[in-house]
Amino acid sequence: MKIGMIVAIASEIEAMLTELGEPMLKETVCGIDIRKYKVSGNEIYVANSGVGEIYAAGAVQLLVSKYGAELIVNFGICGGLTEEMSLCSTSVVTSVVHYDFDTTAIDGGEVGTYSGTYPTPFIPADKRLVELACEITPSLKPVICASADKFVDSAERKSELNRLYGASICEMEAAGILLTANRCGVPTLMIKAVSDSVSGGADEFAKMASESARCCVRTLLGVLKRL
Repeated sequence: MKIGMIVAIASEIEAMLTELGEPMLKETVCGIDIRKYKVSGNEIYVANSGVGEIYAAGAVQLLVSKYGAELIVNFGICGGLTEEMSLCSTSVVTSVVHYDFDTTAIDGGEVGTYSGTYPTPFIPADKRLVELACEITPSLKPVICASADKFVDSAERKSELNRLYGASICEMEAAGILLTANRCGVPTLMIKAVSDSVSGGADEFAKMASESARCCVRTLLGVLKRL
């Protein structure tokens, strides 16, 4: 199988290199660094997308259109929105809310809803892959992810996102990844690890990013080896 992997930031790339070593192929296409690996008989194309929804969406489209990705996976660090999602807690994303997408002035709908595509703000991930990941790694917590182009540094805002959407984590790429992959008809699996807790912020993120990224990539690779 050809698998496309989205990785956004330096600490996530470093964690991946630690686990997989040097790639079989390395090239830059459309400004995106691509690394190719072979894992358990699968070809994995890793795209260093950069931070944010737009960069992530572009990287997914490149992996599908140029490299023929049949599955999109994403591992990354995130903010915890509940006390349960403490530092280094790992989760699998069941759905994503793009909470800064707002067309309510035009269509009168609900914030985050892509009218005509999804009936609610919750963009669904592949249910079969989520169930399989939980079977393989029972410690994974299935979660709703709140995603937007903003680093959430406020405990009050984190609690609000949990209250509004039932989200347990937040980050900055998942909506772009899932929207694009779903439109292309390619299943998606996203594994996340908490780098800053509900009461933490940028300082905690800076201290914990590398360790959380290592936890996350190990979990994802363990799932991929058994797919």
